[in-house]
Amino acid sequence: MIEKNKLHSYALVLLKKGVNLQKKQILVVSAPVESSQFVAILTETAYHCGASQVIINWHCDDTTRLRYECEALEEFDHVPDWRREFSLHYYHKGAAFISLISANPYLMSHVDQKKIFSWQKAQHTALKEYIDGMMASKVSWLVASVPSTTWAKILYPEMDENSAYEMLWKQILSSSRADGIDPLHDWDNHLASLEKRRNWLSDMHFNSLHYTNSRGTDLTVVLPKKHIWQGGTEETTSHIPFNANIPTEEVYTAPLSIGTSGVVYNTKPLVYNGNIIDNFSLTFCDGRITHMQAEKGESILKQLIEVDDGASRLGEAALIPYHSPISLSNVLFYETLFDENASCHLALGKAYPTCLVNGSELNENELKSAGINDSMIHIDFMIGSEDLTIIGKKEDGTEIPVFINGDFAI
Repeated sequence: MIEKNKLHSYALVLLKKGVNLQKKQILVVSAPVESSQFVAILTETAYHCGASQVIINWHCDDTTRLRYECEALEEFDHVPDWRREFSLHYYHKGAAFISLISANPYLMSHVDQKKIFSWQKAQHTALKEYIDGMMASKVSWLVASVPSTTWAKILYPEMDENSAYEMLWKQILSSSRADGIDPLHDWDNHLASLEKRRNWLSDMHFNSLHYTNSRGTDLTVVLPKKHIWQGGTEETTSHIPFNANIPTEEVYTAPLSIGTSGVVYNTKPLVYNGNIIDNFSLTFCDGRITHMQAEKGESILKQLIEVDDGASRLGEAALIPYHSPISLSNVLFYETLFDENASCHLALGKAYPTCLVNGSELNENELKSAGINDSMIHIDFMIGSEDLTIIGKKEDGTEIPVFINGDFAI
C-alpha cells in the first residue's frame, strides 16, 4: 500500500503548485469514483489550506460506457441546463478546478462515433464560456491523474491487480515529482528550469520552426509575430500563478493558424475518447491538413479533423526533451497527460490565447486576426523522437538550432 504521507504530499503538490489554492477559495474536483480514498485526502488537505468549500463532481467509466451503449443518439445532442449551470456557477465565483483522470484507452471501443462527436459538440456549445475562460486562464485549473485497476492492468499485465495498482501509484508520484523529501522545493527548481527555457524561446522571436526526423517528418510551423512561450507556471488574469498540468515537462506556444506546411508522423499512439489512433501522418498546406492516413483509427481521425473549420489546423507546438523523466521511464501510458510530457507534440484545434502578448484580453475576432486558431477541440498528438531536429528561423533569415538529436540545443 502507498503510504498516506505520500498521498498527502501529492495532494499538497496539486493544491500548492497546481491550482495554487487561495484562502477562502472554492475548490471544484472532478474525479472517478474509484479514487474516493485519495479524493478524501485531497479534500482534507484543501480545507487545511483554507478552502471555503470543496465540491466533488464524480464520474464512472462503467456507467459512462452504458450510457453510450443504451441511450439513443438524440440524447447526446444537448447538455442539460443543470450541467451548464454547475460549471458556470463555480466559474463565476472564481473557484479553482482540479480534474483527476484515469486512462482507459478501450473505453469507447465499438461505440457509435456519432454519439461521441454529437456529445462533444453539445458540450462545447453549452460550456463555451467556461471552456474559453479556462484556456484564457481566467481562473486556475489543473489536470492530474489517479490510478485505476483497469489502467494499472493495461500497463502491468504480468502483475496481480493490487501490485499493478500500487506500481501505477508509484509511477504517478514519481512522474509528478511528489515522492521526494521536499516535493514543493523540487517543484520550485523544476519550474525555474522551465521558465529559463520559455524565456529564451520568447526572446528569440522565431518566425518559424522546422522539424525533421528519420520517421519522415519534414514540417515547418510558422509562428505569430507576437507569440510568447508558456510552460510551467502561468498566471490567471487576476495574477495568481498556477500550473495547469501535473506532471508537466513542456514549454509551448501557438502556431500561426495559416502557417504550417509539410508532413508530420506520430511517434506514440493518440488516445481520443477511449479510442486508439496510431501510425498516422498529417500533411499540411497553408496551415490546413490536406491529406491524412492512419493504420489504426483512420475513420475516427478523419471525423476528428472535420469537426469544425479549426480542427484541421494546429493550436499548439510543445517542446519536451527526449531524455526527460517520463520518456526515460519507457512506459507508454496510453494517457495524453503523461505521453505528451514524454515527447514533443503538436495539437489540433483551439490555441491558448495566453501564447500571444496580451492574448487573454483579446476578443475572438482580434485573436483570429492575430492568427490564433479556434475550434471546439484541442487534441495533442506526439511527434518527438530521439533523432528529432528543430531549427528556429528568425525574421532576418538567421537559423538557430533549438533541438538536436531529440534534446534542447541550449
